[in-house]
Amino acid sequence: MNGSWSWWGAVGVLLQMVVVVAAAPYLVGLMRQVRARLEGRVGGGVGQPWRDVRKLLRKEPITPEGSSLVFVAAPAVALSASLVVVAVAPFIATSSPLDAVADLYAVVSLMLLGSVAFALAGLDTGSAFGGMGSSRTMMVAALAEPTLLLTGFALAVRVGSSNLGELVDRSQQAPGEVFSPAVLLAAAALAIVVVAEAGRLPVDNPATHLELTMIHEATILEYSGRDLAVVELASSIRLTILLGLWVNLFLPWGIPGETTPVALALGALVFLVKVGVAAAALSAVEVFMAKWRLFRVPELLAGSFLFGVLAVSTSFFLA
Repeated sequence: MNGSWSWWGAVGVLLQMVVVVAAAPYLVGLMRQVRARLEGRVGGGVGQPWRDVRKLLRKEPITPEGSSLVFVAAPAVALSASLVVVAVAPFIATSSPLDAVADLYAVVSLMLLGSVAFALAGLDTGSAFGGMGSSRTMMVAALAEPTLLLTGFALAVRVGSSNLGELVDRSQQAPGEVFSPAVLLAAAALAIVVVAEAGRLPVDNPATHLELTMIHEATILEYSGRDLAVVELASSIRLTILLGLWVNLFLPWGIPGETTPVALALGALVFLVKVGVAAAALSAVEVFMAKWRLFRVPELLAGSFLFGVLAVSTSFFLA
């Protein structure tokens, strides 16, 4: 892996950002379409989220009375944090000029920044829905983030580094380790966290606006127009990042270690295929699941934390 500056490395970073940002709404559309087909509905098509974003960008945003800069800035903060993660994470190649800052713990912190921004925005509106959603968002984050840190530590023990590029490179060089007990436990723990952080069933239902079930939707309920377009785009990018990190950490095959034009094109294609399959599988599973009661969510996240603890213990035992 080479993290030194090169023109093709810079092109790879730009290509990765374009691919992820352009594909993120289509990924949401794919999940909706898979679920619609399995439920016997026609669906709006894979491109419907992009059409929604384009429509919202032409509308003027409305700011709730009494809100401050916190509410206005939250979408930009969340989108900026997601774009930084997209730029540094090894999605289509493990070699990047930004490899030195591609640390797993830094990525976790940036993802948390987006959640905190929307939680503060929900409180800033002064509405009952916003406060409820903020409380629930931070509860999920407080339970999920320790598992993310534990999972990252379990993966870093076998490599001796928390750098994402090195973690992916190690999995490619020693593919047998992907099926080791420690990695499988880490994969299970991170899969549960991805579901929780992305706001998917059974933790949250992104298609609902019912008071008793809303989590993420409650914090963004007051957004409209261009602000809502940014919120939707940031949310879709966040989902793509979470799925992309999972498939690249635990199914790393097909990610090139060089930044030649052919390698970058192949890496982008493989990334889109893997994330698309993961998204379709997640959506298909959701069809057969119901939204859990809020008080059962800590039990699920506690289970993921236990998997994380076992993954770390196993990593030290096998090291």
